[in-house]
Amino acid sequence: MADRDILRLGARPLRLPELRRVYAGPVTVQIDPAALSAVEAAHEATQRIAAAEAPAYGVNTGFGLLAQTRIPPPQRTLLQRNIILSHSAGVGPLLDDAIVRLTLVLKLASLLQGFSGVSVELGRFLERLINSGLCPCMPAQGSVGASGDLAPLAHLSLVFLGQGEIRRRGEIVPAAEALAQEGLTPPALGPKEGLALLNGTQVSTALALAALFELEDVFAAAVVSGTLSIDALQGSDTPFDARIQHVRGHDGQARVAQVYRRLLEGSAIRESHRECARVQDPYSLRCQPQVMGACLDLITQQAATLLTEANAVTDNPLIFPDRLEALSGGNFHAEPVAFAADVLALACAEIGSLAERRTALLIDPKMSGLPPFLAPESGVNSGFMMAQVTAAALVAENRMLAHPASIDSIPTSANQEDHVSMATHGARRLLQMTANAAQVIAIEFLCAAQGVDLRAPLKTSAPLQRALGQLRLVVPFAPADRLLALDIAAAARTLRHEDVQSHARELLPSFR
Repeated sequence: MADRDILRLGARPLRLPELRRVYAGPVTVQIDPAALSAVEAAHEATQRIAAAEAPAYGVNTGFGLLAQTRIPPPQRTLLQRNIILSHSAGVGPLLDDAIVRLTLVLKLASLLQGFSGVSVELGRFLERLINSGLCPCMPAQGSVGASGDLAPLAHLSLVFLGQGEIRRRGEIVPAAEALAQEGLTPPALGPKEGLALLNGTQVSTALALAALFELEDVFAAAVVSGTLSIDALQGSDTPFDARIQHVRGHDGQARVAQVYRRLLEGSAIRESHRECARVQDPYSLRCQPQVMGACLDLITQQAATLLTEANAVTDNPLIFPDRLEALSGGNFHAEPVAFAADVLALACAEIGSLAERRTALLIDPKMSGLPPFLAPESGVNSGFMMAQVTAAALVAENRMLAHPASIDSIPTSANQEDHVSMATHGARRLLQMTANAAQVIAIEFLCAAQGVDLRAPLKTSAPLQRALGQLRLVVPFAPADRLLALDIAAAARTLRHEDVQSHARELLPSFR
Protein backbone atom coordinates (compact mmCIF):
# COMPACT_ATOMS: atom_id res chain seq x y z
CA MET A 1 0.00 0.00 0.00
CA ALA A 2 1.34 3.43 -0.95
CA ASP A 3 2.27 5.68 1.94
CA ARG A 4 -0.16 8.34 0.70
CA ASP A 5 -3.02 5.88 1.19
CA ILE A 6 -2.36 5.64 4.94
CA LEU A 7 -4.13 8.11 7.20
CA ARG A 8 -1.72 9.09 9.97
CA LEU A 9 -3.30 10.07 13.25
CA GLY A 10 -1.88 12.03 16.14
CA ALA A 11 0.78 14.22 14.57
CA ARG A 12 -1.41 16.97 13.08
CA PRO A 13 -5.06 17.95 12.82
CA LEU A 14 -7.34 16.00 10.51
CA ARG A 15 -8.45 17.71 7.30
CA LEU A 16 -11.85 17.66 5.64
CA PRO A 17 -10.72 15.79 2.50
CA GLU A 18 -9.27 13.07 4.77
CA LEU A 19 -12.52 12.81 6.70
CA ARG A 20 -14.45 12.59 3.44
CA ARG A 21 -12.17 9.70 2.47
CA VAL A 22 -12.96 7.93 5.74
CA TYR A 23 -16.66 8.37 5.05
CA ALA A 24 -16.31 7.10 1.47
CA GLY A 25 -14.84 3.70 2.30
CA PRO A 26 -12.49 1.58 4.41
CA VAL A 27 -9.19 3.21 5.30
CA THR A 28 -5.88 2.20 6.79
CA VAL A 29 -4.84 4.34 9.73
CA GLN A 30 -1.51 4.54 11.49
CA ILE A 31 -0.75 6.12 14.84
CA ASP A 32 2.10 8.57 14.48
CA PRO A 33 4.81 7.66 17.03
CA ALA A 34 5.15 11.34 17.89
CA ALA A 35 1.77 11.19 19.62
CA LEU A 36 2.64 8.36 21.99
CA SER A 37 4.70 10.31 24.52
CA ALA A 38 1.74 12.58 25.32
CA VAL A 39 -0.58 9.56 25.59
CA GLU A 40 1.84 7.80 27.95
CA ALA A 41 2.28 10.90 30.12
CA ALA A 42 -1.48 11.40 30.52
CA HIS A 43 -1.99 7.70 31.26
CA GLU A 44 0.69 7.72 33.94
CA ALA A 45 -0.81 10.85 35.46
CA THR A 46 -4.25 9.22 35.52
CA GLN A 47 -2.90 6.21 37.38
CA ARG A 48 -1.30 8.48 39.97
CA ILE A 49 -4.51 10.49 40.34
CA ALA A 50 -6.46 7.26 40.78
CA ALA A 51 -4.13 6.14 43.55
CA ALA A 52 -4.41 9.45 45.43
CA GLU A 53 -7.00 10.37 48.04
CA ALA A 54 -8.41 13.44 46.30
CA PRO A 55 -11.70 12.81 44.43
CA ALA A 56 -11.40 12.68 40.65
CA TYR A 57 -14.62 12.38 38.66
CA GLY A 58 -15.06 9.03 36.97
CA VAL A 59 -11.69 7.83 38.20
CA ASN A 60 -12.46 7.18 41.85
CA THR A 61 -16.06 8.49 41.95
CA GLY A 62 -19.37 7.53 40.39
CA PHE A 63 -20.86 9.22 37.34
CA GLY A 64 -23.36 12.03 36.82
CA LEU A 65 -25.39 12.65 39.97
CA LEU A 66 -23.33 9.89 41.63
CA ALA A 67 -20.16 11.97 41.36
CA GLN A 68 -20.18 12.41 45.14
CA THR A 69 -19.99 8.66 45.68
CA ARG A 70 -16.41 7.48 46.30
CA ILE A 71 -15.47 4.16 44.72
CA PRO A 72 -13.05 1.99 46.74
CA PRO A 73 -9.89 0.81 44.86
CA PRO A 74 -11.00 -2.84 44.47
CA GLN A 75 -14.11 -1.74 42.56
CA ARG A 76 -12.57 0.81 40.19
CA THR A 77 -11.95 -1.66 37.37
CA LEU A 78 -15.55 -2.80 37.75
CA LEU A 79 -16.58 0.88 37.58
CA GLN A 80 -15.15 1.23 34.06
CA ARG A 81 -16.81 -2.00 32.95
CA ASN A 82 -20.15 -1.07 34.44
CA ILE A 83 -20.36 2.32 32.79
CA ILE A 84 -20.12 0.65 29.40
CA LEU A 85 -22.77 -1.93 30.23
CA SER A 86 -25.19 0.46 31.93
CA HIS A 87 -24.92 3.11 29.23
CA SER A 88 -25.49 0.66 26.36
CA ALA A 89 -29.14 1.64 26.25
CA GLY A 90 -29.46 2.71 22.63
CA VAL A 91 -32.40 1.79 20.43
CA GLY A 92 -33.44 2.08 16.82
CA PRO A 93 -31.76 1.20 13.53
CA LEU A 94 -28.02 0.64 13.44
CA LEU A 95 -25.80 3.41 12.16
CA ASP A 96 -24.22 2.73 8.78
CA ASP A 97 -20.66 1.45 8.55
CA ALA A 98 -19.53 4.79 7.14
CA ILE A 99 -20.75 6.59 10.29
CA VAL A 100 -19.20 3.98 12.58
CA ARG A 101 -15.89 4.20 10.71
CA LEU A 102 -15.86 8.00 11.01
CA THR A 103 -16.71 7.72 14.71
CA LEU A 104 -13.84 5.30 15.35
CA VAL A 105 -11.33 7.53 13.55
CA LEU A 106 -12.55 10.63 15.40
CA LYS A 107 -12.42 8.84 18.75
CA LEU A 108 -8.88 7.58 18.18
CA ALA A 109 -7.70 10.99 16.97
CA SER A 110 -9.12 12.60 20.10
CA LEU A 111 -7.54 10.10 22.49
CA LEU A 112 -4.15 10.49 20.82
CA GLN A 113 -3.96 14.14 21.83
CA GLY A 114 -2.94 13.04 25.31
CA PHE A 115 -5.60 14.62 27.52
CA SER A 116 -7.82 11.57 28.09
CA GLY A 117 -5.57 9.37 30.20
CA VAL A 118 -5.93 6.19 28.18
CA SER A 119 -3.13 3.70 27.58
CA VAL A 120 -1.15 3.26 24.40
CA GLU A 121 -2.54 -0.30 24.27
CA LEU A 122 -6.09 1.03 24.09
CA GLY A 123 -5.12 3.30 21.19
CA ARG A 124 -3.38 0.44 19.40
CA PHE A 125 -6.47 -1.72 19.74
CA LEU A 126 -8.64 0.98 18.15
CA GLU A 127 -6.07 1.31 15.36
CA ARG A 128 -6.25 -2.42 14.63
CA LEU A 129 -10.06 -2.41 14.89
CA ILE A 130 -10.31 0.31 12.23
CA ASN A 131 -7.82 -1.41 9.94
CA SER A 132 -9.65 -4.73 10.25
CA GLY A 133 -12.80 -3.16 8.78
CA LEU A 134 -14.87 -4.33 11.75
CA CYS A 135 -17.72 -1.97 12.67
CA PRO A 136 -19.27 -2.23 16.13
CA CYS A 137 -23.07 -2.15 15.95
CA MET A 138 -24.29 1.21 17.23
CA PRO A 139 -28.02 1.98 17.56
CA ALA A 140 -28.84 5.38 16.12
CA GLN A 141 -31.07 6.63 18.93
CA GLY A 142 -30.38 7.37 22.56
CA SER A 143 -28.02 10.35 22.65
CA VAL A 144 -29.05 13.89 23.57
CA GLY A 145 -25.64 15.33 22.73
CA ALA A 146 -24.41 15.70 26.34
CA SER A 147 -22.53 14.36 28.25
CA GLY A 148 -21.34 13.45 24.84
CA ASP A 149 -22.90 10.68 22.76
CA LEU A 150 -23.06 8.28 25.69
CA ALA A 151 -25.42 5.54 24.48
CA PRO A 152 -24.03 5.00 20.96
CA LEU A 153 -20.43 5.29 22.18
CA ALA A 154 -21.20 2.76 24.91
CA HIS A 155 -22.38 0.30 22.27
CA LEU A 156 -19.16 0.95 20.35
CA SER A 157 -17.17 0.36 23.55
CA LEU A 158 -18.79 -3.01 24.23
CA VAL A 159 -16.08 -4.50 22.01
CA PHE A 160 -13.59 -3.78 24.81
CA LEU A 161 -15.58 -6.20 26.94
CA GLY A 162 -15.90 -8.76 24.13
CA GLN A 163 -19.63 -8.06 24.13
CA GLY A 164 -22.16 -6.59 21.75
CA GLU A 165 -22.20 -7.20 18.02
CA ILE A 166 -19.97 -6.31 15.10
CA ARG A 167 -20.79 -5.90 11.43
CA ARG A 168 -18.15 -7.65 9.35
CA ARG A 169 -18.44 -7.33 5.56
CA GLY A 170 -22.17 -6.68 5.95
CA GLU A 171 -22.82 -9.61 8.30
CA ILE A 172 -23.69 -9.05 11.96
CA VAL A 173 -21.84 -11.43 14.28
CA PRO A 174 -21.12 -11.54 18.04
CA ALA A 175 -18.24 -9.21 18.88
CA ALA A 176 -16.26 -11.93 20.63
CA GLU A 177 -16.42 -14.13 17.54
CA ALA A 178 -15.40 -11.37 15.12
CA LEU A 179 -12.52 -10.21 17.32
CA ALA A 180 -11.22 -13.74 17.72
CA GLN A 181 -11.30 -14.39 13.99
CA GLU A 182 -9.28 -11.21 13.40
CA GLY A 183 -6.84 -12.06 16.20
CA LEU A 184 -7.82 -8.97 18.19
CA THR A 185 -7.69 -9.01 21.98
CA PRO A 186 -9.00 -5.88 23.70
CA PRO A 187 -6.87 -4.55 26.55
CA ALA A 188 -8.16 -4.59 30.12
CA LEU A 189 -9.65 -1.22 31.01
CA GLY A 190 -7.69 0.90 33.45
CA PRO A 191 -8.68 4.03 35.40
CA LYS A 192 -10.96 6.38 33.44
CA GLU A 193 -10.67 4.39 30.20
CA GLY A 194 -14.31 3.33 30.04
CA LEU A 195 -15.35 6.90 30.69
CA ALA A 196 -12.93 8.25 28.07
CA LEU A 197 -14.43 5.93 25.48
CA LEU A 198 -18.01 6.99 26.29
CA ASN A 199 -17.53 10.72 26.75
CA GLY A 200 -17.23 12.80 23.60
CA THR A 201 -19.10 14.18 20.61
CA GLN A 202 -17.69 11.77 18.02
CA VAL A 203 -21.03 10.24 16.96
CA SER A 204 -22.85 13.53 16.48
CA THR A 205 -19.78 14.95 14.73
CA ALA A 206 -19.51 11.90 12.45
CA LEU A 207 -23.20 12.20 11.55
CA ALA A 208 -22.88 15.92 10.87
CA LEU A 209 -19.75 15.41 8.76
CA ALA A 210 -21.50 12.70 6.76
CA ALA A 211 -24.42 15.05 6.17
CA LEU A 212 -21.99 17.83 5.18
CA PHE A 213 -20.40 15.59 2.55
CA GLU A 214 -23.80 14.51 1.23
CA LEU A 215 -24.99 18.12 1.15
CA GLU A 216 -21.89 19.13 -0.80
CA ASP A 217 -22.76 16.53 -3.43
CA VAL A 218 -26.35 17.77 -3.54
CA PHE A 219 -25.11 21.35 -3.91
CA ALA A 220 -22.75 20.47 -6.78
CA ALA A 221 -25.53 18.60 -8.58
CA ALA A 222 -28.02 21.43 -8.02
CA VAL A 223 -25.69 23.95 -9.65
CA VAL A 224 -25.60 21.81 -12.79
CA SER A 225 -29.31 20.96 -12.84
CA GLY A 226 -30.15 24.61 -12.16
CA THR A 227 -27.98 25.77 -15.05
CA LEU A 228 -29.51 23.16 -17.35
CA SER A 229 -32.95 24.46 -16.35
CA ILE A 230 -31.90 27.95 -17.40
CA ASP A 231 -31.19 26.72 -20.91
CA ALA A 232 -34.30 24.55 -21.05
CA LEU A 233 -36.37 27.60 -20.10
CA GLN A 234 -34.41 29.93 -22.42
CA GLY A 235 -33.31 32.00 -19.46
CA SER A 236 -30.78 34.80 -19.49
CA ASP A 237 -27.16 34.65 -18.36
CA THR A 238 -27.11 38.39 -17.59
CA PRO A 239 -27.91 37.87 -13.87
CA PHE A 240 -24.59 36.03 -13.52
CA ASP A 241 -22.50 38.96 -14.73
CA ALA A 242 -19.52 39.45 -12.41
CA ARG A 243 -20.29 43.15 -11.94
CA ILE A 244 -23.64 42.39 -10.34
CA GLN A 245 -22.02 40.08 -7.80
CA HIS A 246 -19.15 42.48 -7.11
CA VAL A 247 -21.32 45.36 -5.94
CA ARG A 248 -22.99 43.15 -3.35
CA GLY A 249 -19.79 41.66 -2.03
CA HIS A 250 -20.74 38.18 -0.80
CA ASP A 251 -17.99 35.68 -1.57
CA GLY A 252 -20.24 32.67 -2.10
CA GLN A 253 -22.50 34.57 -4.48
CA ALA A 254 -19.59 35.70 -6.64
CA ARG A 255 -18.01 32.25 -6.76
CA VAL A 256 -21.26 30.50 -7.63
CA ALA A 257 -22.09 33.02 -10.37
CA GLN A 258 -18.71 32.36 -11.95
CA VAL A 259 -19.56 28.66 -12.24
CA TYR A 260 -22.94 29.47 -13.81
CA ARG A 261 -21.24 31.71 -16.38
CA ARG A 262 -18.75 29.00 -17.22
CA LEU A 263 -21.44 26.33 -17.56
CA LEU A 264 -23.55 28.44 -19.92
CA GLU A 265 -20.68 29.60 -22.10
CA GLY A 266 -21.04 28.42 -25.69
CA SER A 267 -24.69 27.41 -25.42
CA ALA A 268 -26.44 27.61 -28.79
CA ILE A 269 -29.78 27.74 -26.96
CA ARG A 270 -28.68 30.87 -25.13
CA GLU A 271 -27.50 32.56 -28.33
CA SER A 272 -30.81 31.80 -30.06
CA HIS A 273 -32.81 34.14 -27.82
CA ARG A 274 -30.26 36.78 -26.84
CA GLU A 275 -32.40 39.54 -28.42
CA CYS A 276 -35.75 38.28 -27.09
CA ALA A 277 -38.30 40.61 -25.51
CA ARG A 278 -38.24 39.05 -22.04
CA VAL A 279 -36.75 41.53 -19.58
CA GLN A 280 -36.36 39.38 -16.46
CA ASP A 281 -36.57 35.72 -15.52
CA PRO A 282 -38.39 34.34 -12.45
CA TYR A 283 -36.40 34.44 -9.23
CA SER A 284 -35.67 30.71 -9.17
CA LEU A 285 -33.60 31.25 -12.33
CA ARG A 286 -31.97 34.65 -11.97
CA CYS A 287 -31.47 34.64 -8.18
CA GLN A 288 -29.53 31.37 -8.14
CA PRO A 289 -26.20 33.08 -7.29
CA GLN A 290 -27.84 34.89 -4.39
CA VAL A 291 -29.56 31.81 -2.94
CA MET A 292 -26.98 29.17 -3.78
CA GLY A 293 -24.18 31.55 -2.84
CA ALA A 294 -25.74 32.11 0.57
CA CYS A 295 -26.07 28.34 0.97
CA LEU A 296 -22.43 27.91 0.00
CA ASP A 297 -21.37 30.45 2.61
CA LEU A 298 -23.33 28.56 5.27
CA ILE A 299 -21.84 25.24 4.17
CA THR A 300 -18.34 26.71 4.30
CA GLN A 301 -18.86 28.23 7.75
CA GLN A 302 -20.34 25.10 9.28
CA ALA A 303 -17.64 22.93 7.71
CA ALA A 304 -15.10 24.98 9.65
CA THR A 305 -17.03 24.39 12.88
CA LEU A 306 -17.25 20.65 12.26
CA LEU A 307 -13.57 20.43 11.39
CA THR A 308 -12.71 22.13 14.67
CA GLU A 309 -14.92 19.65 16.51
CA ALA A 310 -13.39 16.71 14.63
CA ASN A 311 -10.01 17.72 16.03
CA ALA A 312 -11.27 18.51 19.52
CA VAL A 313 -10.82 16.72 22.84
CA THR A 314 -14.36 16.34 24.17
CA ASP A 315 -14.27 13.86 27.04
CA ASN A 316 -14.35 14.62 30.76
CA PRO A 317 -12.46 15.03 33.01
CA LEU A 318 -9.40 16.12 31.07
CA ILE A 319 -5.96 15.10 32.28
CA PHE A 320 -3.16 17.67 32.44
CA PRO A 321 -0.02 15.71 33.34
CA ASP A 322 2.23 18.73 33.88
CA ARG A 323 0.16 19.75 36.92
CA LEU A 324 -1.09 16.25 37.73
CA GLU A 325 -4.66 17.51 37.48
CA ALA A 326 -7.95 16.06 36.32
CA LEU A 327 -10.15 19.01 35.40
CA SER A 328 -13.89 18.56 35.05
CA GLY A 329 -15.51 20.72 32.38
CA GLY A 330 -18.09 20.57 29.63
CA ASN A 331 -16.33 19.93 26.33
CA PHE A 332 -18.72 17.01 25.81
CA HIS A 333 -21.61 19.45 25.27
CA ALA A 334 -22.22 19.28 21.52
CA GLU A 335 -23.85 22.69 21.06
CA PRO A 336 -21.44 23.68 18.23
CA VAL A 337 -22.38 20.51 16.34
CA ALA A 338 -26.09 21.06 17.01
CA PHE A 339 -25.95 24.61 15.68
CA ALA A 340 -23.95 23.48 12.65
CA ALA A 341 -26.50 20.77 11.87
CA ASP A 342 -29.39 23.21 12.23
CA VAL A 343 -27.76 25.75 9.92
CA LEU A 344 -26.91 23.08 7.34
CA ALA A 345 -30.56 22.00 7.49
CA LEU A 346 -31.58 25.51 6.40
CA ALA A 347 -29.21 25.38 3.45
CA CYS A 348 -30.41 21.91 2.47
CA ALA A 349 -34.07 22.94 2.61
CA GLU A 350 -33.41 26.01 0.45
CA ILE A 351 -31.41 24.14 -2.21
CA GLY A 352 -34.31 21.71 -2.64
CA SER A 353 -36.95 24.42 -2.52
CA LEU A 354 -35.29 26.43 -5.28
CA ALA A 355 -34.90 23.34 -7.49
CA GLU A 356 -38.56 22.40 -7.07
CA ARG A 357 -39.60 25.90 -8.21
CA ARG A 358 -37.53 25.51 -11.37
CA THR A 359 -39.17 22.13 -11.98
CA ALA A 360 -42.57 23.81 -11.64
CA LEU A 361 -41.54 26.35 -14.30
CA LEU A 362 -40.40 23.60 -16.64
CA ILE A 363 -43.72 21.74 -16.63
CA ASP A 364 -45.84 24.89 -16.96
CA PRO A 365 -46.35 25.71 -20.66
CA LYS A 366 -47.21 29.35 -19.86
CA MET A 367 -43.78 29.84 -18.29
CA SER A 368 -41.66 27.50 -20.39
CA GLY A 369 -43.05 27.70 -23.91
CA LEU A 370 -42.68 23.92 -23.94
CA PRO A 371 -45.40 21.25 -24.16
CA PRO A 372 -47.51 20.88 -21.00
CA PHE A 373 -45.67 18.74 -18.44
CA LEU A 374 -42.90 18.30 -21.04
CA ALA A 375 -44.94 15.62 -22.80
CA PRO A 376 -44.71 15.81 -26.63
CA GLU A 377 -48.30 14.49 -26.84
CA SER A 378 -49.83 15.87 -23.66
CA GLY A 379 -53.32 14.74 -22.75
CA VAL A 380 -52.91 11.07 -23.41
CA ASN A 381 -49.52 11.53 -21.72
CA SER A 382 -49.16 13.20 -18.30
CA GLY A 383 -45.43 13.61 -18.72
CA PHE A 384 -43.65 14.90 -15.61
CA MET A 385 -46.78 16.06 -13.79
CA MET A 386 -46.38 13.68 -10.86
CA ALA A 387 -42.61 14.01 -10.74
CA GLN A 388 -43.11 17.64 -9.72
CA VAL A 389 -45.67 16.55 -7.12
CA THR A 390 -43.10 14.18 -5.63
CA ALA A 391 -40.54 17.00 -5.55
CA ALA A 392 -43.08 19.22 -3.77
CA ALA A 393 -43.76 16.48 -1.21
CA LEU A 394 -40.05 16.08 -0.48
CA VAL A 395 -39.56 19.83 -0.15
CA ALA A 396 -42.47 19.99 2.30
CA GLU A 397 -40.97 17.16 4.32
CA ASN A 398 -37.62 18.94 4.46
CA ARG A 399 -39.28 22.10 5.69
CA MET A 400 -40.66 20.16 8.65
CA LEU A 401 -37.31 18.48 9.29
CA ALA A 402 -35.52 21.84 9.18
CA HIS A 403 -37.03 22.79 12.55
CA PRO A 404 -33.99 23.46 14.77
CA ALA A 405 -33.04 20.57 17.02
CA SER A 406 -30.78 22.65 19.24
CA ILE A 407 -33.66 24.52 20.92
CA ASP A 408 -35.32 21.29 22.12
CA SER A 409 -33.20 20.67 25.21
CA ILE A 410 -34.65 18.20 27.71
CA PRO A 411 -33.09 17.63 31.17
CA THR A 412 -31.61 14.21 31.90
CA SER A 413 -29.70 12.33 34.60
CA ALA A 414 -31.78 13.52 37.55
CA ASN A 415 -31.29 17.15 36.46
CA GLN A 416 -27.50 16.96 36.67
CA GLU A 417 -27.45 17.25 32.87
CA ASP A 418 -30.10 19.93 32.76
CA HIS A 419 -29.31 21.45 29.36
CA VAL A 420 -28.39 19.28 26.40
CA SER A 421 -27.69 19.98 22.73
CA MET A 422 -29.74 17.38 20.82
CA ALA A 423 -26.86 17.39 18.33
CA THR A 424 -27.05 13.70 17.53
CA HIS A 425 -30.59 13.56 16.27
CA GLY A 426 -30.16 17.01 14.73
CA ALA A 427 -27.29 15.68 12.64
CA ARG A 428 -29.02 12.37 11.94
CA ARG A 429 -32.14 14.08 10.55
CA LEU A 430 -29.89 16.09 8.27
CA LEU A 431 -28.90 12.89 6.45
CA GLN A 432 -32.59 12.26 5.69
CA MET A 433 -32.88 15.82 4.43
CA THR A 434 -29.93 15.45 2.06
CA ALA A 435 -31.41 12.22 0.71
CA ASN A 436 -34.71 14.03 0.06
CA ALA A 437 -32.95 16.97 -1.58
CA ALA A 438 -30.98 14.63 -3.83
CA GLN A 439 -34.26 13.20 -5.17
CA VAL A 440 -35.60 16.72 -5.78
CA ILE A 441 -32.48 17.56 -7.79
CA ALA A 442 -32.79 14.28 -9.71
CA ILE A 443 -36.34 15.22 -10.71
CA GLU A 444 -35.22 18.66 -11.85
CA PHE A 445 -32.37 17.06 -13.81
CA LEU A 446 -34.84 14.81 -15.63
CA CYS A 447 -37.17 17.70 -16.45
CA ALA A 448 -34.39 20.05 -17.52
CA ALA A 449 -32.89 17.35 -19.75
CA GLN A 450 -36.29 16.75 -21.35
CA GLY A 451 -36.68 20.49 -21.88
CA VAL A 452 -33.26 20.88 -23.48
CA ASP A 453 -33.92 17.95 -25.80
CA LEU A 454 -37.20 19.58 -26.83
CA ARG A 455 -35.16 22.61 -27.96
CA ALA A 456 -33.39 20.48 -30.59
CA PRO A 457 -31.67 20.98 -32.96
CA LEU A 458 -30.26 23.69 -30.70
CA LYS A 459 -27.81 22.39 -28.10
CA THR A 460 -26.70 23.50 -24.69
CA SER A 461 -23.08 24.18 -23.74
CA ALA A 462 -20.35 21.53 -23.93
CA PRO A 463 -20.10 20.87 -20.15
CA LEU A 464 -23.87 20.70 -19.77
CA GLN A 465 -24.07 18.46 -22.83
CA ARG A 466 -21.64 16.04 -21.15
CA ALA A 467 -23.79 15.96 -18.02
CA LEU A 468 -26.88 15.44 -20.16
CA GLY A 469 -25.08 12.69 -22.07
CA GLN A 470 -24.40 10.78 -18.85
CA LEU A 471 -28.10 10.89 -18.02
CA ARG A 472 -29.08 9.76 -21.50
CA LEU A 473 -26.91 6.67 -21.14
CA VAL A 474 -29.40 5.39 -18.57
CA VAL A 475 -32.55 7.46 -19.13
CA PRO A 476 -33.58 8.12 -22.75
CA PHE A 477 -35.74 11.02 -23.87
CA ALA A 478 -39.39 10.38 -22.92
CA PRO A 479 -41.64 10.57 -26.01
CA ALA A 480 -44.47 8.98 -24.01
CA ASP A 481 -45.35 8.05 -20.44
CA ARG A 482 -43.38 5.29 -18.73
CA LEU A 483 -42.52 4.19 -15.18
CA LEU A 484 -41.05 7.40 -13.77
CA ALA A 485 -39.74 6.00 -10.48
CA LEU A 486 -37.07 4.06 -12.36
CA ASP A 487 -36.01 7.20 -14.23
CA ILE A 488 -35.80 9.21 -11.00
CA ALA A 489 -33.63 6.55 -9.37
CA ALA A 490 -31.32 6.43 -12.38
CA ALA A 491 -31.09 10.23 -12.48
CA ALA A 492 -30.18 10.31 -8.78
CA ARG A 493 -27.30 7.92 -9.44
CA THR A 494 -26.17 9.98 -12.43
CA LEU A 495 -25.95 13.11 -10.29
CA ARG A 496 -22.95 11.56 -8.54
CA HIS A 497 -21.06 11.13 -11.82
CA GLU A 498 -17.87 13.12 -12.34
CA ASP A 499 -19.33 14.93 -15.37
CA VAL A 500 -21.97 16.38 -13.04
CA GLN A 501 -20.10 16.80 -9.78
CA SER A 502 -16.81 18.21 -11.05
CA HIS A 503 -18.09 21.63 -12.12
CA ALA A 504 -18.85 22.95 -8.63
CA ARG A 505 -16.46 20.92 -6.50
CA GLU A 506 -13.91 23.73 -6.48
CA LEU A 507 -16.41 25.68 -4.38
CA LEU A 508 -16.80 23.09 -1.64
CA PRO A 509 -14.76 22.90 1.59
CA SER A 510 -14.06 19.15 1.66
CA PHE A 511 -12.51 19.27 -1.83
CA ARG A 512 -10.07 22.07 -1.01
